[in-house]
Amino acid sequence: MENWKYDPFSAHKDEKGDIYGRGTQDMKCVGIQYIEALKRLRKEGHKFLRTIYISFMPDEEIGGLDGMKKFVKNDFFKKMNVGFALDEGYANPTENFTLFYGERTILWTKVKCPGNPGHGSQFLTNTAGEKLQKVINSFLSYRDEQKLLLRDNEELRLGDVTTVNLTMLKGGVQVNVVPAELSIYFDIRLAPTEDVRKFEEKIKMWCKSAGDDVEYEFPLLEDSTQTLTQSLLTCVEDGKNPWWDAFSQACKDEGVKLEKQVFPAGTDCRYIRELNIPALGFSPMNRTPILLHDHNEFLNEKVFLRGIEIYQTIIPALANLKI
Repeated sequence: MENWKYDPFSAHKDEKGDIYGRGTQDMKCVGIQYIEALKRLRKEGHKFLRTIYISFMPDEEIGGLDGMKKFVKNDFFKKMNVGFALDEGYANPTENFTLFYGERTILWTKVKCPGNPGHGSQFLTNTAGEKLQKVINSFLSYRDEQKLLLRDNEELRLGDVTTVNLTMLKGGVQVNVVPAELSIYFDIRLAPTEDVRKFEEKIKMWCKSAGDDVEYEFPLLEDSTQTLTQSLLTCVEDGKNPWWDAFSQACKDEGVKLEKQVFPAGTDCRYIRELNIPALGFSPMNRTPILLHDHNEFLNEKVFLRGIEIYQTIIPALANLKI
């Protein structure tokens, strides 16, 4: 709160028309734009060949395990007979609009390092801390490789490489006791070109080289019987995907220039794509700095209202598509 110019829940609008508030870019804007666009279309008397659903899920920010992941397995979802889905994107500071046709695989990883406990005054061998150091070195060395790959290739975007970040450390009882176990957490986002199985083999190798009994797990997997799934992409080549063709043409009709990218983080879209349903991530926000989850998140009123108009063209194009 103290880092905000205005109350983040007040939707304060300044003299430039910038509306400040938590969620103005992620995702209150798009939810409202969907509703307002449909309201206007209904008022104009539009009829659609296809059924349009708007879904609001409770837990996308923490992985979607109790929201979209369960919903797509529900009989109600199956009866909806979904052919295509739109989900969130984010802002673009230029005149263009960003379009996401896929996203990186979220691979949150926990590594447990057991070791010999004892008094902090001794040179103990085979300690949890020594193993932890090796684990950190392996993970962060790979991080450095990917960082250089992105830096040295101007054609790559963040979504095209794998990011690794150390996010949590747990363990210890008091300062003069060497712990019997230390745990470390990494937030890993795998590029679509990164083979999930091969990357897991890397993790196995890093843990094995760190010392005896070092184990890893993936907290987002609900149980040990689940396996990792490769991130899927929606085809955005002209003439090869009718949903893309309809979306793309609607954007052209509105003068919307698209920058196609892989989403660097994760959205509920991934659960849709896992069912081989084409899905695109799009938030109609250009001329806007990327401030999702940031202090002083804002969206200009003109950009917001323009987004409604854009959806008024996109929605009928998709809802009336004949395949």
